[in-house]
Amino acid sequence: MSLGRGADAVPGEIWVVLPAYNEEAGLGDLLDEIKGAMLPTGLRYHVVVVDDGSRDGTLGVARDYEQRLPLVIVQHEQNQGLGATLRDGLVRAASLAAREDVLITMDADQSHTPQLIPRMVQAVHEGHDVVIASRFREGSQVRGVPLLRRFLSRGGSLLLRLLFPTPEVRDFTCGYRAYRAALLQEVLRSEGTRLFEQSGFPCTLDILLQLRRRRPIFGEVPFVLRYDLKRGPSKMNVAQTVRGTLMLLLRRRFFG
Repeated sequence: MSLGRGADAVPGEIWVVLPAYNEEAGLGDLLDEIKGAMLPTGLRYHVVVVDDGSRDGTLGVARDYEQRLPLVIVQHEQNQGLGATLRDGLVRAASLAAREDVLITMDADQSHTPQLIPRMVQAVHEGHDVVIASRFREGSQVRGVPLLRRFLSRGGSLLLRLLFPTPEVRDFTCGYRAYRAALLQEVLRSEGTRLFEQSGFPCTLDILLQLRRRRPIFGEVPFVLRYDLKRGPSKMNVAQTVRGTLMLLLRRRFFG
């Protein structure tokens, strides 16, 4: 399947980037859900699966879907972490996308429901540069997340809004986002992959803090985090993530 952009290409295509590590159990269902969410919109879409050195059958599932969906596979021979996986997925998508396209990042564990993608894309088409699926907007719900993590997320949101006040942003760490392709393309041209310096889960926060310096137009939409649909154990080390996040905040607050 050719992914080149010819004269007959439709503007405003969607590129869904899925970082995946040991997601064999749910990846096929998620890809089916993405297809189901996108077909009624009439928009052309592509899915970029980045297999981060999975030890299960994640790569095999992705390859099986290559003939069913407009799918691009990026493979890491060894596990490199979320930062590198997001980097390689977004860089590949940005290199294939037109300026008018929209790039989506979301988790591959079924906790982020694809049915929200059309609404996020619409918000970009309405003028936003970055749209965040927010856990802290009226109408949002969180299902299945342990109480400690919910407390840390809420406290982190309050701290970040105090240290880095950003119009229309309450959820700084959710990785379910829509980006105007032109914005990421411009950043990659001017700064290379500096946007993806963080290797672990704090990378999603760092991407937002770095983009914030360019004063893009941010927006948020309420979303239902379905952690109860997640298959398999969490890959997040909470103590390590909290420590890494605090170090990142000190660095960005005082050293830029």
